[in-house]
Amino acid sequence: MELRKLQDAEVAKRTVLVRVDYNVPLNDGRVLDDRRIQASLPTLRWLREQGAISVVMSHLGRPEGRVVDALRLDPVADVLSGLLGAPVRKLDDCIGVSVAEAIAASAPGDVLLLENLRFYREETTNEPAFTHQLADLADLFVNDAFATMHRAHASTVGVADHLPAYAGFLVQKEIDALTPLIASPDRPYAAIVGGKKAQSKLGPLHDLAAQVDEIMIGGGVAMTFLHALGIDVGASVVDHKVLDEVQEIRRIAEREGTAIYLPIDVVAAPELSNEGDAEIYPVNEIPAGWHGFDIGPQTVEAFGQRITEAKTIVWTGPMGAYEFPAFSEGTRCIGAVIARGDAYSVIGGGETGEAMERFGFADQASYISTGGGACLALLRGKTMSALEALRV
Repeated sequence: MELRKLQDAEVAKRTVLVRVDYNVPLNDGRVLDDRRIQASLPTLRWLREQGAISVVMSHLGRPEGRVVDALRLDPVADVLSGLLGAPVRKLDDCIGVSVAEAIAASAPGDVLLLENLRFYREETTNEPAFTHQLADLADLFVNDAFATMHRAHASTVGVADHLPAYAGFLVQKEIDALTPLIASPDRPYAAIVGGKKAQSKLGPLHDLAAQVDEIMIGGGVAMTFLHALGIDVGASVVDHKVLDEVQEIRRIAEREGTAIYLPIDVVAAPELSNEGDAEIYPVNEIPAGWHGFDIGPQTVEAFGQRITEAKTIVWTGPMGAYEFPAFSEGTRCIGAVIARGDAYSVIGGGETGEAMERFGFADQASYISTGGGACLALLRGKTMSALEALRV
């Protein structure tokens, strides 16, 4: 995939509009996890060294076109300034006269952070007038927000229609890491799919069933698959609306010779809590009123054997409610097997990346993507308009 790269752009004394992903967790005005901010540093440092004025823009949360004080980017600006080792001027809006004046008064090497783009509904609907106002702020555009590449928004697609557009260093890194899984993955190629909701994973599973050699399914997704096989999974959450799609995925896998592995046993409890009972049951013996909240030890062993033999691995979605110690062992053990192995392993960002970080395995995976949805979209061969805008 040939992209127009930031390092090939003439940026000295020019104003550069930089799309990043600072959609980070906040609590009482404090950033709880700064990994996405850290991921943007190589691009911003390079722009400063080259003497560009960097106008940084991001969304945060889902304010749905309203100004929400709790979702302002001021805490992000403070963390970015500390990490960058340079002042970051946070502006109170992302468009308008005051923003244009602040940029005009800036000097080469300065970094400014616009206010939350999603305070304007026009951001997500890619309204032409809003797009023009963003594009008018700069001389060229750099997209370094890989996690938003599958979103056709004003700040990802719209501005690229009006300014010379380049891929930042993070986007380049993501594409380089994911390309081996698209072009010619070493086989066996295994996919591990988990997470809470089956519906969000059916699209990826539909495509992966024709691309990989084997799929291991855990988490809440597995409960819907088990139910579709006629297994009583107690009170576990089942998405009854997608049962026909589950059967279609099974048919595709059978046609393509792709093996699908489901849990043999689960860690179950009456409720999601660290207080109360948690017991291991075969999947077909979950007590009435109990929920399967994690894969059990037999499943860990079976999945682990498949993972050990794989040469290429993509993992998206935890195996259970890993935030709770009582239901974290399945996710931790799968992460440990991947960390010990020699396979080329890509972790699909989001909760899965957070879990690898929490359990101390992040440095042992081949690559942890910053964008779960964008990572899967790319691996599935989906056209992403924001990425297409950066192609040579």
